[in-house]
Amino acid sequence: MRVCGVDCGTETTGYGLVEWDDQARNPRLVSISSGGICPPKKAALPERLAVIYAELISLFEQFHPDVVAVEEVFYSVNAKSAIKLGHVRGVALLAAATAGLPVAEYAPLTIKSTVTGYGLAAKNQVQFMVARLLSLPAAPQPADAADALAIAICHIHHAQTLSRQEAHAV
Repeated sequence: MRVCGVDCGTETTGYGLVEWDDQARNPRLVSISSGGICPPKKAALPERLAVIYAELISLFEQFHPDVVAVEEVFYSVNAKSAIKLGHVRGVALLAAATAGLPVAEYAPLTIKSTVTGYGLAAKNQVQFMVARLLSLPAAPQPADAADALAIAICHIHHAQTLSRQEAHAV
């Protein structure tokens, strides 16, 4: 299973592709690619969204994920920021739908607790655990890429759990 995690943001949208390699002697998570999509800061919002959309479509075509995982909407103190974030989420969902990919959504607390064991973990704790789980030499940069990898790891973990539960129910 190959998952593209997307951490939506107007300044930087992180992406992370993770694969579950169960063919290896010791099944493991493998980092395929990660990074940040950074539209020009001075560009108007529609132009920034177009850049994010084009880059996501390009990533989907290049890496052929089986599913796209994104963070669910969370409530923000700043309504304007929340609305802008909602626009980016909409673009990510549209890109996945355009590519014919299913989308999984996870709450921030679920992502953090899956990766670190603690739903209120700090950003640096998430980065540290992502690096450990993927056997990376250092925390992924930018931080948004680490968050995107965490979202992908979360989906793989939850998909495996559901698969095991369904196998036992039969």
